[in-house]
Amino acid sequence: MNPDNVTELLQELVRIPSVNPDNDPGTDQSGEGALADALAGWLRSLGAEVQLEEIRPGRPNLIARFAPCDGRPRILLGPHLDTVGVGGMAIDPFAAEIRDGRVWGRGTCDTKGPMAAMLWALREHRDQLRELPVAVDFVAFMGEESGQWGSRDFAKRHGADYQFAVIGEPTSLDVVHLTKGSLWATLRATGRAAHSSMPECGDNAILKLTRALDVLDRELRPALAAYQHPVLGGSTLNIGLIRGGSRPNIVPDLAEAEIDIRITPALAEAGGALQLLEATIHNHRLPVEIVNPHENPPMETPAEHPMIRRLLEAGKGNALTGAPWFSDAAHLAAAGLPAVCIGPGSIAQAHTADEFIEIAALEAGAEFFGRLVGGLADG
Repeated sequence: MNPDNVTELLQELVRIPSVNPDNDPGTDQSGEGALADALAGWLRSLGAEVQLEEIRPGRPNLIARFAPCDGRPRILLGPHLDTVGVGGMAIDPFAAEIRDGRVWGRGTCDTKGPMAAMLWALREHRDQLRELPVAVDFVAFMGEESGQWGSRDFAKRHGADYQFAVIGEPTSLDVVHLTKGSLWATLRATGRAAHSSMPECGDNAILKLTRALDVLDRELRPALAAYQHPVLGGSTLNIGLIRGGSRPNIVPDLAEAEIDIRITPALAEAGGALQLLEATIHNHRLPVEIVNPHENPPMETPAEHPMIRRLLEAGKGNALTGAPWFSDAAHLAAAGLPAVCIGPGSIAQAHTADEFIEIAALEAGAEFFGRLVGGLADG
């Protein structure tokens, strides 16, 4: 990589596919390895010591240190390497075309735009980084768009080495210090197959599942909404995917739905979403089982943290806010490493069929991170 400005850097990042392979990538060019390798070479050219820690086969975290581990306080700038899938995109996902003052392509907003802004700031201040009283590392996580294994692993191995984490996400440069958690789970109903001409001889799994989902929508949704937060609002339920059956002339013996519950701090403190889901299924005797539940914590980093003050000062008017989505920051915070999310770009463009970032926003992001890193010279 040999960019002359932050826009060219972003284009180079987008042109290296790093699609998360776990959820229908829509391309055979998936995985974070190629991007991690390219970044490693570029960061080493800036003077960083770089480690690649493989979390899943061919899917590493990247850790770049510009200053030795000599006891000084350390913070990290941490975007994620992976993007969501590219199936159904209305544009070439990897062309990184410039048009109408924007860079277009998968990851331009979420989250290679914030990544490029962070990296360009480090490039511009590379001569200072070794001597700053607060060491600044660059950490890029794998797997954020599915299981967040990268940030989970990093928190266990390295979290105690840091005082603060600045996670790159498209927040329009607002400081997001509150986020909801999430529970993803599959609900499975089973039945008995039969010929469709004699449906009374079978047991229709689709009907069992859909009737159970209707009960959950009526009973669980208001129960979740009762767990309120003054900024984040209530916990929510989304039934996002449903599948079942094999042919119209066969009574289906299996049906599944995938759900997403967003978790407020109040719900987490009360025992979490899985406990409430299990209780609702039990109390209403619903004919479904919970398969592969995956729960992530909410994040609530105190607004009074000194690094948040630095971020607000560097932002020149950016807001301190919360968000209903989830990120790697929550796993770091849950492990005891205070974290926030911030970066250029709008969450409204993330994951879209025509994803883009405004070049002006990208340049503002690079300037913001430059002010943040440069300001650390004052201690």
